[in-house]
Amino acid sequence: MFIKRILLATTPELTLGIFLIFSSSIGQTFFISLFSGEIRKEFNLSHGIFGIFYSGATLGSAIVFFFLGKLTDQFNFTFLGLIALVALSGFALLMSSAETLIILFLSLLGLRLFGQSMLSHIAITSMARWFSKKKGRALSIALMGHPIGEALLPFLISFFLLNFTWREIWMGIAFCIIIIFLPILGWHAKLLKSRLLDLSNNSLSETKKVLNVSWNRSQVLKDVRFYQIMPTLLASPFIVTGVFFHQIHLVETKSWSITLLAYCYPFFALSVTGITFLTGWIVDRFSTVHLLRFFLLPLAFGLILLANTDKTYAAPIFMILMGASTGAATIVVSTLWVELYGIDYLGSIRSMCFAMVVLSTSISPAMMGLLLDMGIKLEVQFIIFAIYIFICSISLAILTPNLLIARSPPP
Repeated sequence: MFIKRILLATTPELTLGIFLIFSSSIGQTFFISLFSGEIRKEFNLSHGIFGIFYSGATLGSAIVFFFLGKLTDQFNFTFLGLIALVALSGFALLMSSAETLIILFLSLLGLRLFGQSMLSHIAITSMARWFSKKKGRALSIALMGHPIGEALLPFLISFFLLNFTWREIWMGIAFCIIIIFLPILGWHAKLLKSRLLDLSNNSLSETKKVLNVSWNRSQVLKDVRFYQIMPTLLASPFIVTGVFFHQIHLVETKSWSITLLAYCYPFFALSVTGITFLTGWIVDRFSTVHLLRFFLLPLAFGLILLANTDKTYAAPIFMILMGASTGAATIVVSTLWVELYGIDYLGSIRSMCFAMVVLSTSISPAMMGLLLDMGIKLEVQFIIFAIYIFICSISLAILTPNLLIARSPPP
């Protein structure tokens, strides 16, 4: 009922969110990795060297995003979307003409910064600001841009790679952004202007009545609750990234086939999508704080399952459980800061936290790999991760009453 009503009444806001999330696919790992074979071959890079190269570009983009993310607190969303799309087009064009490793690095950094980071950030921040009372469900709808991109773009790129070089495709991407994406954004901007929306921080009266106060970044860093929560929020991206990075080794140790792993990905995608919608509804009905102690538990149970059996049935069950925590985490991380710290400085707070998430995802593959080199099997690591999750969940269960108390920011 909510989805039907919201699509009829506020289509421009939601479709802008879906569109921006979809557009961010151009800077996502799943999209760029489609060209990894051709890029490695042309630049004579090994898998490991290209992985380090790519991680460095991702980490660099996170550092820059730490400073750019706060722009969503100062400018309207369609203007920032315009800047991000133009920049994304420019870096796609730069990628098509990259002849040196330096240019390749800058291209990857720009694609990650303006694709993965900025466009997603603009979409999520706008949903939280425009749908103050229904932000959970609005976010769950906007985030459908991810599975749309993941389902459509790999198929298209795989087809184009049969007929064009990777450089020609990136040049085509650059022109498509200008010719197709920018007019779509302009159409949304016109509709939003007619609804008196997208006026920077000028249309927040309803939310301010609910939240009363907003914290800035420096005030958040003085709040002990922030440091109590972050270890839990970083657990999901840290563990999931590490598991995906070492998935081939996991398959080999379990004596499974690569085909089995491929068949399990739809279970993961369906779980993420379904739980994202469910979590959005729960957040709007009960609040994000109540979910903090629960949302990682499916991942913990999945890790325990993998650690204790080599049976093939464990693979799809684990993907479903991991997808459940991943889908829930997407909503939790996006809405929690609104409930605790308001929306006036949401952009700067989210960019700070996102930089921490990227840092955690850059550490986990290396750390898990080093532990493997030391003889610590994945099964042992999974048990350690599960115990860590249980400790976090118990801690947050104890902290929940304190988190539900509205607080004023420090002077």
